[in-house]
Amino acid sequence: MHRPLLELADVIRAATDRLLDRRPAWLSWLHLKVLTAILRCRTAALGGHADECSRCGHQAISYNSCRNRHCPRCQSKARDRWLEARRSELLPTRYSHVVFTLPHELAPLALQNKQVIYGLLFQCSAETLLKIAKDPRHLGAEIGFFSVLHTWNQKLQHHPHVHCVVASGGLSLDHTRWVRPKRENFFLPQPVLSKVFRGKFTDALKHTFAAGELQFHGQLKALAQPRLFQSLLRQLFRHHWVVYCKPPFGGPDQVLRYLGAYTHRVAISNHRLVSFHDDQVTFRFRDSAHHNKKRFLTLPADEFLRRFLLHVLPRGFVRIRHYGYLASRRRGELVPLSQQLLAAAAPVSTPARIPTSPQPVALWLCPICGGPMVLIERLTARQIALRSPPLTKVA
Repeated sequence: MHRPLLELADVIRAATDRLLDRRPAWLSWLHLKVLTAILRCRTAALGGHADECSRCGHQAISYNSCRNRHCPRCQSKARDRWLEARRSELLPTRYSHVVFTLPHELAPLALQNKQVIYGLLFQCSAETLLKIAKDPRHLGAEIGFFSVLHTWNQKLQHHPHVHCVVASGGLSLDHTRWVRPKRENFFLPQPVLSKVFRGKFTDALKHTFAAGELQFHGQLKALAQPRLFQSLLRQLFRHHWVVYCKPPFGGPDQVLRYLGAYTHRVAISNHRLVSFHDDQVTFRFRDSAHHNKKRFLTLPADEFLRRFLLHVLPRGFVRIRHYGYLASRRRGELVPLSQQLLAAAAPVSTPARIPTSPQPVALWLCPICGGPMVLIERLTARQIALRSPPLTKVA
């Protein structure tokens, strides 16, 4: 994919000084760290390495990446490494996609308590899937799945939700056979998922409040009073909570491509940015209210950065998690068992081939002859500044 003409770093470079002069109350050291990392990413400030074509001898300098998980430049290699590690865990069966979304009334509270609320979102959505799957009325089995947190919608507004990719079927509770779903569409009933998720989350939120783990600032200070917080819980319980279940799709080959679209996505990619003129940023978005029609949205640069920084996660927060037989302490035993039981079961009409690892390729190719470029020397920022660089390659 070609390098976009406009990047997030360009907007940050133009608007950060003004943002720092105003220093809004919501701006934290973590926000500044993310902005700085994106600005320095793939520039001489982070150092780099000299590469040489193994065929014609052409040399070039590549600058290092910041590797910040919020940077739109740095996610492709991290995604590829993660997907490669998942290959051995995929099963020869179909997969389903389930999305659990928090109601908009909780968005302000979630922004002030990201660590707690996002943690509850992971916990309660996983407990909901595991509980209903174990119920003999629905599946009567132990399932395994990945969960990925996203906190944005297409307009960069705060919209916390988790994407769960679930293998169709699961291990019998005594681990002696593979239980296949009875229904062709998603094997767990969507209305039941919604009600159980709502009940689990509101109950967990009530206990979190009682334990004093929630913070209330600004317009939310009144919610620190137990009576008003109980009123919020009652309001939440009266609403329908959105749980979206997509029909099952493909097998291992398809699920790898599907996961790649969700696991390491950031709030906005550089390729969605259209223009930056007169302190106004225009970007593309899909309008879900009109059949995902592509539209354009223009925001002042300050508002654009404010929306982008809404989605900075707490330091050390894990945004991709594994549950059921894919949990880290169980997958070593239960994944091979699941693969063995599936292989012994009657064949189904879905793809059953586990994808093999692709052959390694060069990080980039020579622009002169197309030969593979190999690393010959690592360079510090000072070394890059002192030498007269040849033709550079930003990788």
